[in-house]
Amino acid sequence: MRKIVLQMMTTLNGRLDDPLAWMGTVSEDQYRAIDRLYATYDTVLVGRVTYEEMAAYWPGALSEDVGTETNRKMARRMNDYRKLVFSRSGSEMLTEWNNVDQVVVADDDALAAYLLQLKAQPGGDIHLSGGASLAQTVIGLGLVDAFNFFVYPVTSPGVAWFSGLPQRYDLQLMGTDTYANGVVGLHYEPLARGKVERPGGFSELLA
Repeated sequence: MRKIVLQMMTTLNGRLDDPLAWMGTVSEDQYRAIDRLYATYDTVLVGRVTYEEMAAYWPGALSEDVGTETNRKMARRMNDYRKLVFSRSGSEMLTEWNNVDQVVVADDDALAAYLLQLKAQPGGDIHLSGGASLAQTVIGLGLVDAFNFFVYPVTSPGVAWFSGLPQRYDLQLMGTDTYANGVVGLHYEPLARGKVERPGGFSELLA
């Protein structure tokens, strides 16, 4: 079965929102590490707002005179991936891009059923990119199989990755990496699977 992998940049205190407020540079060795992880994916899961940010950046990054070759390689991957954009209503028009489908899910049960079916299909691993609302929802449903965090050496006030979970969530460390810009890569798998119960469910988090 395919894995859903949450891969994100974050701070020492786990901030997930407003990356422009805290994120520093991405060094070339970090780009190469991210690209190696990207090579294992063929599908990306995103909320609408994050999708629009991606669609505004990655097509332009394909240009030969923009950024490094590693960044352009990542851009080619993003262009080729199947991109699934999740919405509660489907009423918003999406910016055109390659291989994009909008998925309308009315509640948590519909989201979980769709993702379980997706994981059972043949193919590469599935990159859970965000936004924060979608990522927290999928974590809460117990459907994330692995976590790749790139931790910047900074603390910053804001919303944290696991702040919406009401109970302990144990992870097993699978590996670590360090990069020239001081970023640390942390790679985890959950020790236990299953939905994390929360009054009212997680559907209100889905952007």
